Amino acid sequence: MNRFSFIVSAFLFLFSLTQISAQKIIAGPMKGYLAMKEAAIWLQTDKPSKVQIKYWDTKNTVKKLYSKIKETDKEMANTIQVVLEDLEINTEYEFIVLLNNVAVKPKYEQKLKTRDLWKYRKDAFDLSFVTGSCNYVNETKYDRPGTPYGGEHQIFEQMANRKPDFMIWLGDNTYLREPDWDSKSGILHRYTHTRQLPEMQKFLATTHHYAIWDDHDYGPNDSERSFYLKDVTLDVFKAFWANPNYGVGDSKGITGFFDWSDCDFFLMDDRTYRSPKSEEGEILGEKQLAWFSESIRQSTAKFKFISIGTQVLNSAIKVENLVNYKKEYTSLLDTLDKYNISGVIFLTGDRHHSEVSKYTTADGDVFHDFTVSPLTSGIATARGEINEYQVPGSLIEVRNFAEFKVLGDKNNRRVEVKFFDSAGKELYQYEVK
Repeated sequence: MNRFSFIVSAFLFLFSLTQISAQKIIAGPMKGYLAMKEAAIWLQTDKPSKVQIKYWDTKNTVKKLYSKIKETDKEMANTIQVVLEDLEINTEYEFIVLLNNVAVKPKYEQKLKTRDLWKYRKDAFDLSFVTGSCNYVNETKYDRPGTPYGGEHQIFEQMANRKPDFMIWLGDNTYLREPDWDSKSGILHRYTHTRQLPEMQKFLATTHHYAIWDDHDYGPNDSERSFYLKDVTLDVFKAFWANPNYGVGDSKGITGFFDWSDCDFFLMDDRTYRSPKSEEGEILGEKQLAWFSESIRQSTAKFKFISIGTQVLNSAIKVENLVNYKKEYTSLLDTLDKYNISGVIFLTGDRHHSEVSKYTTADGDVFHDFTVSPLTSGIATARGEINEYQVPGSLIEVRNFAEFKVLGDKNNRRVEVKFFDSAGKELYQYEVK
């Protein structure tokens, strides 16, 4: 090789390295599930890239740990989930993303703390989480004409400021539109566009996230099991949300579970099995309900939080409330009553207003349903709707989110719930003992 050829080759090599290192993160990193010995980190790059995460105990900064190297690709819009393994309990870790072996300067603090091992040793530790549903991010060329449907996206900054342990997204986390839901590329575009919202990035980075879906991130409005691309939206949902598990038991779809301190969290799928509306129809389906019935009977948790996109306890026979599916509605509540399941709290969304419903069985068991909606989408009034289980004064008809705190010693555990608007103003509070 002559001198000129060598110089050209060297230049091209260095140029290619520059192009690789110039690739960037366009959304995230987001903290996904947190187990005692591992945690998941999600992110999205602008181009196919090699991703690795370096992490270390903040009290032992000399010893560095490295995740497996994974590669993003266009097939799933360059999203990736990286697992940090071999963590120790009750330990704080700091992490940094390596993109093509180049460290990416964090925009926000990148730390996580593993949970403590408390069983048989001490009282359960306190916890806090936030929740909400219905997040619409405007994109003018694809939105319907007229006043933008989404707004007040600063709500995510307010949620981050509460410094919760984690967030549970209660469905309609993004809104698929007519150009989106009939193709994989359209679905990926919508999920990507929503996830890049600037106001959301601090919240993604500083809080662990779990999610279920409802109709708008599953398919068209009010879609059910006949939706022809439900397998595609399932793959995309899994690519964008780092839940610890999917399709648990013999169920399909997004059904999942996790625990935190002395609380169990059931992540339910209200779309995969949903039939057209009828009293004999189903929303959760036999397989999912069978797993749920067995799991909740085995649960020793003080509180059992059951996340479902559809309202469960609202007695009004309208829209998509579970009571429209009378057979399944009765079966679910009868199961909880028959086995005297205590500490049952439903977390629901969908309705574009918030409210608290309280249901007491003949045996005196008490179930609560906290509907939290909307985060940033349009608001719908519920006035004139007769929900016989609605707690007086709990109706909220502005954009809002809810914060749950589980507090107290083992004999006096309680859940304190507060609702806040998009500016962080407290709207309503409630307590469950």
